[in-house]
Amino acid sequence: MKRKWKVFNGYPGAGGNRKLWDNCEVTAVELNPKIASIYQDFYPDDEVIVSDAHQYLLDHFKEFDFIWLSPPCPTHSKMMLTNHYKIGLTQYPDMRLYQEMILLNTFFKGKFVIENVIPYYKPLIEGQKIGRHLFWSNFNLKGISSGGMKNFIDAKYEDLEKYLGIYIKKKIYIGNSHDPCQILRNCVHHDIGKVIFDRARNIQIEQNIKQGKLF
Repeated sequence: MKRKWKVFNGYPGAGGNRKLWDNCEVTAVELNPKIASIYQDFYPDDEVIVSDAHQYLLDHFKEFDFIWLSPPCPTHSKMMLTNHYKIGLTQYPDMRLYQEMILLNTFFKGKFVIENVIPYYKPLIEGQKIGRHLFWSNFNLKGISSGGMKNFIDAKYEDLEKYLGIYIKKKIYIGNSHDPCQILRNCVHHDIGKVIFDRARNIQIEQNIKQGKLF
C-alpha cells in the first residue's frame, strides 16, 4: 500500500477541493470557527485547526508532502475596481498571497498549489488559469480544464450545492459578504481538486523512482 501523503489544506473553506483526495492525512487550518466546523463535519478524519493558516504555513511547511492554499481573495478580485469607482473605497491587495508563493518556491521540497481569483491587476507572478480560478504551482498544470457551470456567479444556493456536491445545512454569511452563497462560490470544484492532487502525487512518485535509481 502506498504511504499516505501528508497534506496541508490552508484556508480550506468548505473543502470543495479536498472532496476526492484519497490515501492522505490532511491537516486543515481555517481561521473562521463556523467554517472550520462545516469542514470538520464533511471530513471528520481530517485534523482541523482553527488558526491563522499564513502563520501555520511558515511554522510547519516542512512537515508536509503536498500543500494546497486558497488564501483570502477579496482584495484581489475585480470587485475592488467596483468599490473604488462606485463607492470610493480603495484597499491595498493582501500581499500574503505572494509571500506564500515565494516561501514555497524557495524552501518547500514537496509539491504545492496556491489558488485564488483572477485578479483585477496583472499578476506579479504568472499563474495558470483554470476555469474561474488562477493557480500557481511548482509542477505543470497545463491541460487541466474545467467544464464549469453556466451562470455560476448568479446561480441559486441549491444549484451551487448540487454542482459542488456540498450540502450545508444552514446558510451562513462569511466576512463582509451579505451573500450566503459566498462560501459555495469560493469552492474549487472537486474534479479539479482531484486532477491536480493526483498529478502532483504521480509526479512526486516518478521523481522518487528516478532518484532511487541514481543511488
